[in-house]
Amino acid sequence: MPVAPRAESGVDSRYAWMRLAASLALSTLGGVGLWSIVVALPAVQAEFGTARADAALPYTLTTLGFAAGGILMGRLADRFGVLAPVLLGTVCLAAGYILSAQAGSMTQFAVIHGALIGLLGACATFGPVVADTSLWFRRRRGFAVSLAASGNYFAGAVWPPLIQAGIAAYGWRQTHVMVGLACLVLMLPLALVLRRPAPRQEPVALPGGTPAANPLGLAPNTLQALLAVAGIACCIAMAMPQVHIVAYCVDLGYGPARGAEMLSVMLACGVVSRLAFGVILDRIGSVATLLLAASLQAVALTLFLPFDGLVSLYLISGIFGLFQGGIVSTYAVIVRENVPAKEVGVRVGIALSATLVGMAIGGWMSGLAFDLTGSYRAAVVNGIAWNMVTILIAGWLVLRRRARPAYA
Repeated sequence: MPVAPRAESGVDSRYAWMRLAASLALSTLGGVGLWSIVVALPAVQAEFGTARADAALPYTLTTLGFAAGGILMGRLADRFGVLAPVLLGTVCLAAGYILSAQAGSMTQFAVIHGALIGLLGACATFGPVVADTSLWFRRRRGFAVSLAASGNYFAGAVWPPLIQAGIAAYGWRQTHVMVGLACLVLMLPLALVLRRPAPRQEPVALPGGTPAANPLGLAPNTLQALLAVAGIACCIAMAMPQVHIVAYCVDLGYGPARGAEMLSVMLACGVVSRLAFGVILDRIGSVATLLLAASLQAVALTLFLPFDGLVSLYLISGIFGLFQGGIVSTYAVIVRENVPAKEVGVRVGIALSATLVGMAIGGWMSGLAFDLTGSYRAAVVNGIAWNMVTILIAGWLVLRRRARPAYA
């Protein structure tokens, strides 16, 4: 008689929660790749004597590499399991920081960041880890995926002050070496927690045992395209406050320090939001949560139009963080529920990478709107318009979901 698999190694098991904790730690550690250059930028620029636009090149290449690498690493995870991309990402991330400390020019520094830290490094601890988490949970899938997706927010809270302290004490080069070694030493043992293959994914069936394609009844590529458009649109809207709140405060005469504090409030509330929306997602479903979160983001964004006082901007920053934090993780759950499990890694990677593209486009579009009008009001209106695209797509998916038979 065959021996049944141990319960603790399966879906919703204690091992699944331990695996989730390791995934969150890996995402938080690996998330340094998106935040370190923001802190190191002034010191690197001063040493190489470059213009501010040239000094921004490492951030641009890292972000673009992160977006493309998320798809690449997702495909690797689908074929070999999540351990393969996480190990590769850990080694490349560590190598990227150690090699960037030896860079002799801004161009070398930027290329190393884009290739090793963005394309092959940090991205391995976001999309593939979120996709893998979705395979280990059923009852609490929304909360688990949302928690795994919070690692980049935690990284934004943990890494910048540590890197700033390191640069002040040892310089940016030595700090980069220390970050690389820390990633290697801390992430490799955590990666080994993910060595077990994902549990077998039972096919979903209609009542009576009839197999069903997916809850929405859409071809995977059609759904992927819709989610990509929705992700780009919602993050174009999201980028306006997150990318420009500091500049907005400077224009209003409040100074950059106030703007930085508002951004911190926004990100901190975003963590709370992501977890809260994970609970909501488990109760009302993924597409309904996407519609709710996108609608609330539009409300919060609208508040920037009539209010620009110091206290009100602090409050609106907190409200915006609370309302927008739950959007991104819903895309991963929608993908998990509607595509074959063997394709989850690459398709979650595409969905999450689309949101990064939206952030990049939205930051640029908001700046362009300001340059053309001399005010951020046009940027806010532009963000609201793009947000409506996400609301329309989510609303259509909700109507389609309700029109189809419900099943477990």
